[in-house]
Amino acid sequence: MVKQVCCKNNYGSAKRRAIAFLSCLNYRSGELSSYLQSIACGVSELLEIDWSVVTVCQKDFERVLASSIDMGEGEHVYSLHGLLTGTVIEIGRPLAVEDAVKNPEYGQIPEGYYAYLGIPLKTAEGKVIGTICSFHRQHRAFTPEEIQVAEVFAERAATAIDNYYLYQQQCEFNQILESEVEKRTVELRTAQAKLVEQERLAAIGEFAAMIVHEIRNPLTTMLMGLKYFQKTSLNPASQERLSLALGEASRLENLLSEILLYAKPQVLQLDELEINDFIRELLKLIWGMPEALEQEIKFIASPNPIKILGDKDKLKQVFINIVRNACEAVSSGDVIIWEVKNSSLGQVSINVCNGGEPIPAEILSQLTQPFFSTKSNGTGLGLAISKRIVHAHGGELSIYSDAASGTTVTVQLPVVTVRKMG
Repeated sequence: MVKQVCCKNNYGSAKRRAIAFLSCLNYRSGELSSYLQSIACGVSELLEIDWSVVTVCQKDFERVLASSIDMGEGEHVYSLHGLLTGTVIEIGRPLAVEDAVKNPEYGQIPEGYYAYLGIPLKTAEGKVIGTICSFHRQHRAFTPEEIQVAEVFAERAATAIDNYYLYQQQCEFNQILESEVEKRTVELRTAQAKLVEQERLAAIGEFAAMIVHEIRNPLTTMLMGLKYFQKTSLNPASQERLSLALGEASRLENLLSEILLYAKPQVLQLDELEINDFIRELLKLIWGMPEALEQEIKFIASPNPIKILGDKDKLKQVFINIVRNACEAVSSGDVIIWEVKNSSLGQVSINVCNGGEPIPAEILSQLTQPFFSTKSNGTGLGLAISKRIVHAHGGELSIYSDAASGTTVTVQLPVVTVRKMG
């Protein structure tokens, strides 16, 4: 005999027994498995039935969340097609089958079982999310009271599962929110640091411009006087002292120019540059530098053209400084490798490598700091200015050095994004 039973609001003694059983259960979002296990065992115990399972159903598949008997290790996932569970999900109401073997039109039952009771799990919005399925090894009918008992358990199970998923969604949302807050906090701190740095540099720039102006005027007068003495006849000792004074005055004049260059804001005149062509053109100038006359500079272009938006003159200043440093770091006849590589995330990497002595780690971290130099006659502003120019282009300048490969200075710059028409 087969019954399709509609839900009724007849609260009898069986329901009171079920509620008493359920009142002993303690559900928390983190204890869903044990709670559903108690529900499955409770249904089997109160209905005196051999096997009960709680399932959740999604996309034509059911997954067993709890079972009153041991089903073995691992997940238990089944297709709903052709199963009694599939019929319960489809009709959305309880289904009681006294002998499923003789009445296969409602779906297949596990081997060795005959009687079946299926109760849909419905959320407060009426959405069916799973089932409580009970199987018995002998033929048996299910009374309205027994069905109501199973419905009470199904209501609690549906609420627990729905709350658990809501809890999981809340946790995921909280994680996303925390991640977003952390990301925005980092961005805000970065923006604040840049603002502070810009304000600091602006203040330094104003102060430097005033000091440089105050020093340059008397320095110009001194240079004019020293150059006047070049026209006079001096003995060798006096001539040597004059040459030394002129040299130091010129060095001071260059230092004042570099201080102004470092301190003032980097205003860029941007043009579209093909980086391989830009370096080939720059190489002609670099090969004529005194530092590069006895070195071999090997250029390795990227296989494909790469375009950037850059200030041609300022980028020339950057790479002349980097290549000059590389030439000074190696012996005569050594090879400097200048390579262009495609990088990820819309960046191009321009590497200048030399095989000279490795730079100690404690010095490496200070090389781009202003006024730090390992050269006896260096101002310590060359790499600092280069780094500021690269940052103004939205790029990064980094230096890596070890005994195996020497020193590599890498400039990463954003490439021009090509928009496809469509």
